[in-house]
Amino acid sequence: MALPSAHAIGYKSILDSLTSAVLVLEGNLNIQYLNPAAESLFETSMTRSHGQPFRDILVDSEDALKTLFAAVDNGQSYTRREAEFLLTSGSRLTVDYSVTPISLEPIELLIEIQPRDRLLRISREEDIISQQETTRILVRGMAHEIKNPLGGIRGAAQLLDRELNSEDQREYTRVIIDEADRLRSLVDRMLGPNKALKLAPTNIHEVLERVGTLLEAESKGRLQFSRDYDPSIPEFRGDKEQLIQAFLNIARNAMEAAFENQAGHRSGEPPTITFRTRTLRQFTIGHRRHRLVCRIDVIDNGPGIPPDLLQNIFYPMISGRASGTGLGLSITQSIIGQHHGLVECESEPGRTDFIIFLPLEDTP
Repeated sequence: MALPSAHAIGYKSILDSLTSAVLVLEGNLNIQYLNPAAESLFETSMTRSHGQPFRDILVDSEDALKTLFAAVDNGQSYTRREAEFLLTSGSRLTVDYSVTPISLEPIELLIEIQPRDRLLRISREEDIISQQETTRILVRGMAHEIKNPLGGIRGAAQLLDRELNSEDQREYTRVIIDEADRLRSLVDRMLGPNKALKLAPTNIHEVLERVGTLLEAESKGRLQFSRDYDPSIPEFRGDKEQLIQAFLNIARNAMEAAFENQAGHRSGEPPTITFRTRTLRQFTIGHRRHRLVCRIDVIDNGPGIPPDLLQNIFYPMISGRASGTGLGLSITQSIIGQHHGLVECESEPGRTDFIIFLPLEDTP
């Protein structure tokens, strides 16, 4: 289980200290060595994997195996960028990796792997946060330009209403006033919650159970709920009522999608929503690294979100339904953002997962 060289012990000590994942394979692609970073990356151990075929820790690894066999046959180094590894646990990894032959008789391969998922996720989150801030600035500017003339229109209609004696004519001024009020309300909703957060110790599972109770009542028992909670998640300082609204917006969309799927495509599968919670340590949201973060997944078995819509679902007025206002997810993102968290979405046919990250420590 040691590296095959005259200085194996010294090399092993160095490799064990690296944060990059390093593997050594024999010419038949059996695993000879993994450093601790590789053990963590592949969710296995050196003791368990030593002597096992490399394909045992990967699923659907044909592209990687072709690269490795080419290195064995040609004795040349190869590098692959943003390759995808599928682990036996079901986890998907995006990695850069290099393959280097380190001896020829017998041939052995040194594989250096750099995970890209975290960097890609941080870049994606920075884009989301930047888009959210840009949208907030645009909406506030647009709201100011809309609300000023609306106020003038409403005031003029009220003055005109007082001057009219005919009830039939006053009906028109009331329509103007009502429509002006409706537009003002819509603009206010686009701006999101404008109340300061009322922070207090909050249990995330109480929030989710409240949302589940509301949806069970709305669905009249037609919706199945699956709960997968981590009971060790501590309380955090949050605004319970606003968080309930944020998760309710997501869960209502999930419920409608699940019902839509049952009616249209997979009627044999009952509409189902899953609430799952987990803790993450040393997790980065945007530019800030948090010691402890709560991850909440709201998963439905609906038809999925079209790829061309997925990138824009958090913008105001973007909706995949004719009856939708397109404000629910925008408001949710605003509320979670006020809690220094973030909302992401992953979707494919039959499974949509809204992922919410909330820091569990006090954030200034």
